[in-house]
Amino acid sequence: MDASDIPEEHQARSGRGGQTHFPTPGSKRNLLVVTRGHAFQRAPFFELFEDNPAIEWSAVEHPAAQLLFNPEAARHFDCYVLYDMPGIQFVREADRKPVFHPPPAFYQQGLLAMLEQGTPLVVLHHAIAAWPAWPQWADIVGGRFHYQPVALPGKQQPDSGYRLNVTHRVSPVSEHPITAGLQPFELTDELYLFDVHTADVEPLLVSDFKFTDREFFSARRALEGHMNDRQGWQHPPGSPLIGWVKHYANSPIVYLQCGDGPSAYRHPQFRQLLNNAIDWACSAQAREWVGRRIDAR
Repeated sequence: MDASDIPEEHQARSGRGGQTHFPTPGSKRNLLVVTRGHAFQRAPFFELFEDNPAIEWSAVEHPAAQLLFNPEAARHFDCYVLYDMPGIQFVREADRKPVFHPPPAFYQQGLLAMLEQGTPLVVLHHAIAAWPAWPQWADIVGGRFHYQPVALPGKQQPDSGYRLNVTHRVSPVSEHPITAGLQPFELTDELYLFDVHTADVEPLLVSDFKFTDREFFSARRALEGHMNDRQGWQHPPGSPLIGWVKHYANSPIVYLQCGDGPSAYRHPQFRQLLNNAIDWACSAQAREWVGRRIDAR
C-alpha cells in the first residue's frame, strides 16, 4: 500500500502540525483562529495556517468562541486571528431587515480585558463587519462596515458597499515588517466601500480600484434579495486603504481587507502578507510600537 491507497480524509494534517497539545513556548506561534457568521470555503482557508510550519493553530466557532475571549484563555495563545462576523442574524425573507445582536456582556468585558493585557489581533476581511450593534468594535479594528444605514453622532451614514471578484493591484505604502519583501501584486478578491478611521491607523496597503459608489453595490440591497444592485444608493467616496495597523489599549491590531476566497487564500503574496502580519503582531517589536504610540498621545 502506498499513499495513493490511503483515503484523503486519513491524510489530512499528516506531517503538517495538527498536534493535540500546545507547542512549547517560543517554539512556534500559537494562534486561535475564530470563524462563523459569514460563509467561506473551509479547507482552502485553513490551509493558510496548515501550510505554515512556523505556527500551530486551533480553530473555534461562535458562539463557543466567545468563551475564549478573556485574559485567562488568551494567555495560552500568541495571537487571535479573526475571520468571523458575529452579531448579525440574517433573515431570508426579502422584506425583512437583519437582526443585530450586541455581544454578551461577558464577551465585551473579556475582550476589553484581553486588549488591556496586550493580546494581539489580526482581523481579516469580513470581520470588519462584526458586532454592528456594538460601536466599540469599530473603534477597536479601525473601521465600520454597515449592512444598513445608521445614525451616528453628528451624521447619518449609508449602508456600505461591496464588489465581488475584483481584479485589482495591491501596493504597499509604508516600510513595515508586515510589508517587508512585498512588491505590488495583482489579486482577484472582494473589496468594500466603508468608513475607515484614517486618523487612528497607520497605512500599510492600498488598492488601485476606484472606491466610489459607481463601482460598488449596496449591502442593504443585497440583504433585500437584490445582489449587485445600487438602485437608490449613494455613498461618499471611500479610502483606498485595504490594510493597516493600529493599537487599542495595549494591543497591536492588524486589519487586512484581502481574503474573501480561494483565489486570495492561494496567492503567494497574500500568504506572505498574512504570515508577516502574524509574525509582527506576536513580536516584541509590536509591543514596543504600541508603547510608543501610547506615550505619544
